Amino acid sequence: MYEREAGELERVITPESIDHYLETGCVPADEIAVVINGAALHPGRHQTAGRTDPAKLRSLYEDGHTIRLGNLQRVIPFLADVSRGIQQETGYSNYLHAFVTPPGRQGLLHHWDQQMAVIVQLAGIKRWQLWHPVFPSPMRAYQESFRVWDPDFIPRWEAAGPDLEVDLRPGQSLLLPRGWVHNPHTLGAQTRSIHLTFAIRERTPLWVAERLVDCVIEKDAFRRVILPGDVIGHQLRQHVRDVRQALVEHLASLDVDAFARSLAQAAVSEKEYTT
Repeated sequence: MYEREAGELERVITPESIDHYLETGCVPADEIAVVINGAALHPGRHQTAGRTDPAKLRSLYEDGHTIRLGNLQRVIPFLADVSRGIQQETGYSNYLHAFVTPPGRQGLLHHWDQQMAVIVQLAGIKRWQLWHPVFPSPMRAYQESFRVWDPDFIPRWEAAGPDLEVDLRPGQSLLLPRGWVHNPHTLGAQTRSIHLTFAIRERTPLWVAERLVDCVIEKDAFRRVILPGDVIGHQLRQHVRDVRQALVEHLASLDVDAFARSLAQAAVSEKEYTT
């Protein structure tokens, strides 16, 4: 947990600006999620004629639902600059959500994420109950929460109690490494909570491996058709051997310095890399 000095972020992104964003109906309808006790409502509950309906959102919030405003870096220029700055400094693409939770309520329940997050508290107090990872270094396509979920997880965590508990207040930020189980809520709080979540898409060796394989598309041998009879027949094993050998030869002849330069450029420019 980090203590922040008030800066430009707090001056530009305030509880009032979040309220205004909600009340105008300017939030793209497909970037809103409405959640209570781990259950997300159908999007039609906060829309009218396919557009965001501020009155419906207000009613749902007053009924205890958490409102999540997604991908603010796409619609608020200041936060687009912040997101770009993070990527320029780290090489990690990222996105930004805001969560507005009524007092004494809970939106999301226990889960873990497949990317690092930086939580920035703007208003109220949110309690974060944290447990060490169940699986090391999860990714979206590997050991993501819902893919490996066990109904016994929550009773087990609750019986053991959290490994760490943080009451996050305005002016504080929480660095949440990927894989850490978290159960955030305002249960017992007297005021609402507003926080920003910066989801940081960390680079991994798999990212390098994917790019190494992607660049073979420039070689004709990798673009040739494998005939249907070979795909479903005994010849497929030989194709696997041939492609493996061609890939080994390609990697052995690679200009590592040139490839690293192109990779570094991709790191600070691509927006939607998914860990």
